[in-house]
Amino acid sequence: MKTTKLVMLVMTIAVALFILIPNLSWAEDGAAIYKAKCAMCHGPDAAGKPAMKAPSLIGDEAKKKSDADLATAITGTAKHPAPVKGLAADDVKGVVAYIRSLQK
Repeated sequence: MKTTKLVMLVMTIAVALFILIPNLSWAEDGAAIYKAKCAMCHGPDAAGKPAMKAPSLIGDEAKKKSDADLATAITGTAKHPAPVKGLAADDVKGVVAYIRSLQK
């Protein structure tokens, strides 16, 4: 009887973890990454810094860009190297989501 209860408890915990773990994020969120790697050029409010030729990320031009365009701008292209190197794809998505939240 005790073994059955113990097995049920372990199974319940395992199922709970299986459900919760995908929702947990150990990676930095988009806001933290933006503040650490992007704000120095684009500003804490993403308004840009014309003197540095860092465009606004909250202006009409940036709002018109797709998420893929913003992600490409973050990761860079052959013609324009990445301004922020070494970000994982999930981190780039987080930064794009944060930029979109600033645009509202």
